[in-house]
Amino acid sequence: MSNFHETIVVLDFGSQYTQLIARRIREAGVFCEIHPYHAKLSKIETSNPQGIILSGGPDSVFDSNSPHPNEEIYSLPIPLLGICYGMQLITQKMGGVVQSSSDRQYGPAVLEIVNKSHLLKGVSPSTQVWMSHGDKIERPPSGFQIVAKAGNVIASVEDQENERYGVQFHPEVAHTKDGTRILNNFLFDVCKCKGDWTVKSLINQSIKKIKVQVGDGRAICGLSGGVDSAVAALLVHRAIGDRLTCVFVDNGLLRENEFENVLHSCDDQLGLNVVGVDAEERFLAKLERVIDPEEKRKRIGEEFIHVFEEIASSSPDSNYLVQGTLYPDVIESVSVKGPSVVIKSHHNVGGLPDDMKLELVEPLRDLFKDEVRKVGKALGIPKSILYRHPFPGPGLAVRILGEVTRERLKILREAYYIVESEIRNANLYEDIWQAFAILLPVKSVGVMGDDRTYENVAAIRIVDSADGMTADWVKLPYEILAQISSRIVNEVPGINRIVYDISSKPPSTIEWE
Repeated sequence: MSNFHETIVVLDFGSQYTQLIARRIREAGVFCEIHPYHAKLSKIETSNPQGIILSGGPDSVFDSNSPHPNEEIYSLPIPLLGICYGMQLITQKMGGVVQSSSDRQYGPAVLEIVNKSHLLKGVSPSTQVWMSHGDKIERPPSGFQIVAKAGNVIASVEDQENERYGVQFHPEVAHTKDGTRILNNFLFDVCKCKGDWTVKSLINQSIKKIKVQVGDGRAICGLSGGVDSAVAALLVHRAIGDRLTCVFVDNGLLRENEFENVLHSCDDQLGLNVVGVDAEERFLAKLERVIDPEEKRKRIGEEFIHVFEEIASSSPDSNYLVQGTLYPDVIESVSVKGPSVVIKSHHNVGGLPDDMKLELVEPLRDLFKDEVRKVGKALGIPKSILYRHPFPGPGLAVRILGEVTRERLKILREAYYIVESEIRNANLYEDIWQAFAILLPVKSVGVMGDDRTYENVAAIRIVDSADGMTADWVKLPYEILAQISSRIVNEVPGINRIVYDISSKPPSTIEWE
């Protein structure tokens, strides 16, 4: 996409906020790409960036194995902004002095502007910022001016002539009150961006890109019924028309009545050519006696591809597979955007077989969920699909901890249905990100009537999020939790205890597996 837009490149040094930097820049209407800190200069120059941002990170510049970018980055004739660790890298590389420290300053601090600044233009002379650093700047490089302090810490420096900037705080987080203004100053005043990255331009350029990739060929799209695959399918449909065949696979891991509902909505509401495939037996056979969550994901991913390849083989020109892969899927599955560790393999990223015969078409691969919904709204996708809660590709298999069996699937489906029904009854469905049940490999003693029971424990997970990269548990009213618990225990044979998950992401993930 960067070939069509003015672009800011963020080099990732492992900061927990790197994705948030990208989101803030995109919210300003400027396209942003994230590359690993060690990206080759040729790769970065392909994006033709208007500016480069060095993210923060957990390392010290004094560590023997600390990450450093290609040295040519520092001499590129474009603006450069270092955030926290990135500021320390610039200082060290350009001849300043970084002071080693074993103590970490984490949390709010008061920024005091001490000199006229391009980056801090329009910022309150005294404002709250969010710090997260150990080492600090003792003396900036020659040509740099100190423009702000936070107590005895040098908080911002500038070499305005050479367009080199550094901040010791995080402008991308909400706790930095003037953070958006600071980033916008870098984007529009320093980098001279125009803010041309809009939903309309994204749709037009995605369609052009798909036409070039697919050419005169045919494509198959794996539908899930959610907004991601629906938006991907509509974009491809606009590009190649009836040469797209959508496939919805009943893998036996779906929610109650989901197969019939999705076939109906995608056909009638979206106007897509949809083929339904009953593949329950083959998927469940692949999952027999499998307990490890990574193995579950990979087996399911491989089987999906085999199903799509079988369908494609009936049409000799069907050489492309459309997937609704999102940016968080890529980040969590493969460590390609910096030193971040792999969190889990998403079935449509880490679970793809090496011998796959179809070429992937992934028009949403660089987008966050909220961006996908904006595109979907512009494409006219119905609200019922647009705001449907995300559902993992491996389905209920990763919401059943331990072995997946027909009996355990039946129990979870019934519990899941009750959770969603009560959330809808309370008119909260569109206000939260996800609400679901998890079947645990744990049994507990209970009493029902006068009888002793020894049955399954189910966990309820209800979270709020903007993009899936971070999430917080919902402080649901007790009466709603009580109703959910009471209904599940009384209506679902096999469950006699309910627990509520009050973990945020990070440190937890949204899914349990």
